[in-house]
Amino acid sequence: MKIETRLFIYLAPFFVVVGVVYGFWSSWEPVGTACLLLVAGLAAMIGAYLAMTAARIDARPEDDAHGEIEQGAGDQGVYAPWSWWPLVLAGTGAICFLGLAVGWWVFYIGAALGIIGLVGWVFEYSRGVHAH
Repeated sequence: MKIETRLFIYLAPFFVVVGVVYGFWSSWEPVGTACLLLVAGLAAMIGAYLAMTAARIDARPEDDAHGEIEQGAGDQGVYAPWSWWPLVLAGTGAICFLGLAVGWWVFYIGAALGIIGLVGWVFEYSRGVHAH
Protein backbone atom coordinates (compact mmCIF):
# COMPACT_ATOMS: atom_id res chain seq x y z
CA MET A 1 0.00 0.00 0.00
CA LYS A 2 3.01 2.24 -0.26
CA ILE A 3 2.03 3.83 -3.56
CA GLU A 4 -1.57 4.53 -2.54
CA THR A 5 -0.48 5.99 0.79
CA ARG A 6 2.06 8.29 -0.80
CA LEU A 7 -0.41 9.38 -3.47
CA PHE A 8 -2.96 10.63 -0.95
CA ILE A 9 -0.41 12.00 1.52
CA TYR A 10 1.21 14.06 -1.26
CA LEU A 11 -2.16 15.22 -2.60
CA ALA A 12 -3.14 16.81 0.73
CA PRO A 13 -0.54 19.64 0.70
CA PHE A 14 -1.08 20.08 -3.04
CA PHE A 15 -4.76 20.85 -2.48
CA VAL A 16 -3.91 23.17 0.42
CA VAL A 17 -1.62 25.16 -1.88
CA VAL A 18 -4.21 25.14 -4.67
CA GLY A 19 -6.88 26.27 -2.20
CA VAL A 20 -4.76 29.18 -0.96
CA VAL A 21 -3.82 30.24 -4.50
CA TYR A 22 -7.46 30.00 -5.53
CA GLY A 23 -8.41 32.05 -2.49
CA PHE A 24 -6.01 34.85 -3.42
CA TRP A 25 -7.06 34.88 -7.08
CA SER A 26 -10.79 34.84 -6.31
CA SER A 27 -10.67 37.34 -3.42
CA TRP A 28 -11.47 34.50 -1.01
CA GLU A 29 -14.64 33.31 -2.69
CA PRO A 30 -16.06 31.13 0.11
CA VAL A 31 -17.43 28.07 -1.71
CA GLY A 32 -14.49 27.20 -3.95
CA THR A 33 -11.87 27.95 -1.30
CA ALA A 34 -13.67 25.89 1.33
CA CYS A 35 -14.17 23.00 -1.10
CA LEU A 36 -10.51 22.86 -2.06
CA LEU A 37 -9.42 22.94 1.57
CA LEU A 38 -11.93 20.23 2.43
CA VAL A 39 -10.59 18.10 -0.42
CA ALA A 40 -7.13 18.50 1.14
CA GLY A 41 -8.52 17.25 4.44
CA LEU A 42 -10.22 14.32 2.70
CA ALA A 43 -6.99 13.32 0.95
CA ALA A 44 -5.14 13.54 4.27
CA MET A 45 -7.73 11.34 5.99
CA ILE A 46 -7.57 8.70 3.26
CA GLY A 47 -3.76 8.78 3.31
CA ALA A 48 -3.71 8.39 7.10
CA TYR A 49 -6.14 5.46 6.90
CA LEU A 50 -4.04 3.74 4.24
CA ALA A 51 -0.86 4.32 6.28
CA MET A 52 -2.44 2.76 9.38
CA THR A 53 -3.77 -0.16 7.35
CA ALA A 54 -0.37 -0.74 5.71
CA ALA A 55 1.23 -0.89 9.16
CA ARG A 56 -1.17 -3.67 10.22
CA ILE A 57 -1.01 -5.96 7.18
CA ASP A 58 1.82 -7.73 5.40
CA ALA A 59 3.37 -6.23 2.29
CA ARG A 60 1.43 -6.94 -0.88
CA PRO A 61 3.04 -8.27 -4.08
CA GLU A 62 2.46 -4.82 -5.63
CA ASP A 63 4.78 -3.29 -3.01
CA ASP A 64 7.69 -5.59 -3.91
CA ALA A 65 9.93 -4.01 -6.55
CA HIS A 66 11.07 -7.48 -7.69
CA GLY A 67 7.64 -9.11 -7.38
CA GLU A 68 6.33 -11.53 -9.96
CA ILE A 69 2.81 -11.74 -11.36
CA GLU A 70 2.18 -15.17 -9.86
CA GLN A 71 2.66 -13.79 -6.33
CA GLY A 72 -0.75 -12.13 -6.64
CA ALA A 73 -2.54 -15.32 -7.68
CA GLY A 74 -5.31 -16.78 -5.57
CA ASP A 75 -8.47 -15.52 -3.95
CA GLN A 76 -8.70 -11.75 -3.67
CA GLY A 77 -11.88 -11.66 -1.60
CA VAL A 78 -15.43 -12.92 -1.39
CA TYR A 79 -17.70 -11.59 -4.08
CA ALA A 80 -21.26 -12.52 -4.95
CA PRO A 81 -21.23 -13.07 -8.70
CA TRP A 82 -25.03 -13.39 -9.06
CA SER A 83 -26.09 -10.68 -6.63
CA TRP A 84 -28.88 -8.31 -7.66
CA TRP A 85 -28.40 -6.00 -4.66
CA PRO A 86 -25.80 -3.71 -6.31
CA LEU A 87 -28.31 -3.08 -9.10
CA VAL A 88 -30.96 -2.21 -6.49
CA LEU A 89 -28.54 0.19 -4.79
CA ALA A 90 -27.64 1.83 -8.10
CA GLY A 91 -31.33 2.31 -8.87
CA THR A 92 -32.00 3.84 -5.47
CA GLY A 93 -29.01 6.13 -5.95
CA ALA A 94 -30.56 7.30 -9.21
CA ILE A 95 -33.89 7.84 -7.46
CA CYS A 96 -32.17 9.87 -4.72
CA PHE A 97 -30.43 12.09 -7.27
CA LEU A 98 -33.73 12.49 -9.10
CA GLY A 99 -35.24 13.55 -5.79
CA LEU A 100 -32.70 16.36 -5.51
CA ALA A 101 -33.99 17.77 -8.77
CA VAL A 102 -37.71 16.98 -8.50
CA GLY A 103 -38.58 17.10 -4.82
CA TRP A 104 -37.52 15.85 -1.44
CA TRP A 105 -40.39 13.38 -1.25
CA VAL A 106 -38.78 11.39 -4.09
CA PHE A 107 -35.45 11.49 -2.25
CA TYR A 108 -37.06 10.00 0.88
CA ILE A 109 -38.54 7.15 -1.16
CA GLY A 110 -35.10 6.47 -2.68
CA ALA A 111 -33.43 6.61 0.75
CA ALA A 112 -35.93 4.09 2.17
CA LEU A 113 -35.38 1.75 -0.77
CA GLY A 114 -31.62 2.26 -0.39
CA ILE A 115 -31.72 1.13 3.23
CA ILE A 116 -33.61 -2.00 2.19
CA GLY A 117 -31.08 -2.66 -0.58
CA LEU A 118 -28.11 -2.10 1.72
CA VAL A 119 -29.48 -4.45 4.37
CA GLY A 120 -30.18 -7.06 1.69
CA TRP A 121 -26.65 -6.79 0.33
CA VAL A 122 -24.97 -6.96 3.73
CA PHE A 123 -26.99 -9.97 4.87
CA GLU A 124 -26.97 -11.75 1.51
CA TYR A 125 -24.90 -14.66 2.81
CA SER A 126 -26.81 -14.90 6.08
CA ARG A 127 -29.89 -16.62 4.64
CA GLY A 128 -30.91 -19.13 2.02
CA VAL A 129 -28.51 -21.50 0.28
CA HIS A 130 -25.46 -19.39 1.14
CA ALA A 131 -26.09 -19.16 4.91
CA HIS A 132 -23.04 -19.87 7.04
